[in-house]
Amino acid sequence: MVWGVLMFLAPMAAWASGGEKQGNLVHVADTRNLSGFNLYIANLYNTDRLLFTIVAVLLTALMGLALGLLMDWIVGLIGLDLSTREGKE
Repeated sequence: MVWGVLMFLAPMAAWASGGEKQGNLVHVADTRNLSGFNLYIANLYNTDRLLFTIVAVLLTALMGLALGLLMDWIVGLIGLDLSTREGKE
């Protein structure tokens, strides 16, 4: 059993160590054809990743809240009152 595992892992280790060393991978957003809010978000991504993350989380939460309120309003228009519903857990 141990020999089988070693016979399988030895070639994989040899293949993984081959090749030239590569430099660090750099992630940047292409801002050449952007304008307005998209340009702001792309520049924020390129310059300050922490602030970009905070803005993205806040925007996601706000969009979720807006969609929830919109759907609650639409459901109310068709006559369903979900505020009086009881949860049966």
